Amino acid sequence: MKRQLYKFIFFKLMGWKIVGIENAEVKKCVMMVMPHTSNHDFYLGIFTRGISGLEMNWVGKKELFKFPFGYYFRNVGGEPIDRTGGLNKVESIAAIFDRKEVFRLAVAPEGTRAGVTEIKSGFYYIALKANVPIVPVAFDWGKKEVKFGKAFFPTGDYEADLSILKKHYKGVVGKIPQNGFQL
Repeated sequence: MKRQLYKFIFFKLMGWKIVGIENAEVKKCVMMVMPHTSNHDFYLGIFTRGISGLEMNWVGKKELFKFPFGYYFRNVGGEPIDRTGGLNKVESIAAIFDRKEVFRLAVAPEGTRAGVTEIKSGFYYIALKANVPIVPVAFDWGKKEVKFGKAFFPTGDYEADLSILKKHYKGVVGKIPQNGFQL
């Protein structure tokens, strides 16, 4: 019932479509979601997750998962991270991949909805440490498409790999275009 409602709202009322969801067989990955220029991106992710039926996840500090919001955040794919015990954020998140059978981590490498000149590299190093591919995902407000790219295994050469990944976002327009990372 919820899936049908999401489809009606997303496809019919909002006029969006989902392209390239064939990565469904990839059970563990880091989803590089760009551009992230607005709070509206959150519900696009929720609709995409609900319509596709794919488990898609995100991480947040463990304090977010306490009552009263903990149940809801887990229900929409949230996973708490605990950075105590000397683990840094990359190691903490990579450890989640080891514990889970399915974990598709959505990360907004811009790190903010404001304009940025560089993207943060954490998504890349999480994928490298967890030995999982990166799946580029574009929220294209210009074409009203959520576009999934092909899974890409990082080689360890950040600059070279990033230039390959950036190709997926060529021509993509964020909700607030001036706030998106400029390719």
